[in-house]
Amino acid sequence: MLSGNKGEWSEIYVFLKLLGEGRLNAADANLIAIPDIYYPIIKILRQENIVKREYRVNGDIKIYDGDNNELFQLPISEFLDRSQQLFRDLRRAEGRSFGFEDIEVFLNSIDINSLTALKTDKADIKVVVHDLNTGMKPKLGFSIKSMVGGNSTLFNPGNTTNFIYEIIGDGELDIEEINAINEKPKIANRISEIKSRGFGLKFLNIQSSTLQLNLQLIDSDLPEILAELLIIKYSTPGLALLKSTIEQLTLNNPLRFDVSQGHPFYEYKIKNFLTDSALGMTPATIWTGQYDATGGIIIVKENGELVCYHIYNRNEFQNYLLCNTQLEQASTSRYKFGDLYVENGRVLLKLNLQIRFN
Repeated sequence: MLSGNKGEWSEIYVFLKLLGEGRLNAADANLIAIPDIYYPIIKILRQENIVKREYRVNGDIKIYDGDNNELFQLPISEFLDRSQQLFRDLRRAEGRSFGFEDIEVFLNSIDINSLTALKTDKADIKVVVHDLNTGMKPKLGFSIKSMVGGNSTLFNPGNTTNFIYEIIGDGELDIEEINAINEKPKIANRISEIKSRGFGLKFLNIQSSTLQLNLQLIDSDLPEILAELLIIKYSTPGLALLKSTIEQLTLNNPLRFDVSQGHPFYEYKIKNFLTDSALGMTPATIWTGQYDATGGIIIVKENGELVCYHIYNRNEFQNYLLCNTQLEQASTSRYKFGDLYVENGRVLLKLNLQIRFN
């Protein structure tokens, strides 16, 4: 039996709803569909293991195999009805993993036997659309973010996303005393105590050299900018929204940019980081700047509506990412950060980077 969480079932929901409605609406920075910007759906491409299928919108939904042979067809209304049924089931579902027998029977009948398609990049779904502006029929890849099952992550945490700082200052710092501070917010209280004793934090490097080089490829200043952003986040209890944290970073201007003419250095550079993270850049994989087939995000809103952000409407895409994400603290024990430690005679501290949609 097919079983998955709300995020995994949302991929199936998007697949069914796109075929049922035949269009995908673009959204503004506030997640509101833009009436005159949408993509008519021509077909959806899906592969499971070696089995390839095309689901074409042509009066009915016609299913073709990898050799362009038509296998069978079904009314569009069948897909729309099933998407509505699945959404109702998703809203009621509880637990970490679950299945829907009626939906599974229908999926099997159209040669779908897995909740997630085979992925060769960050795209969860590949769609051929009619571009109303150019008349072309590009294949677009989208990752899917669902608001039905809670807020999903944009930049996942791991040991690879630890930023390493040296504790600098005159004299000796009692490491055991600092690490014994456990009153919440633990890390903020530890940083506050470190600073009260006359010491500071100096960014050294990222634990993962791959992530450090990925960030430098996007912008040579990014490692330092994100390192300073993390200090603000972990030093300021209650501050989580990325936009607000960047505003504070801009006021502090730790990299001493010339902001006399109003250039948004920090916001611009972090927007590019968010965009590349959304479109394929991951901490553990070498990033070349190529978006592959992935060009945007489809959002499943709480009411079931689908909207998208694509590289075609880059400004709205970037503003959405900036205004709808927050810095989040991952597990300190799992990713081993937040404690002072000594390495090569230096006192060090790790802070972890995670970004989640809000």
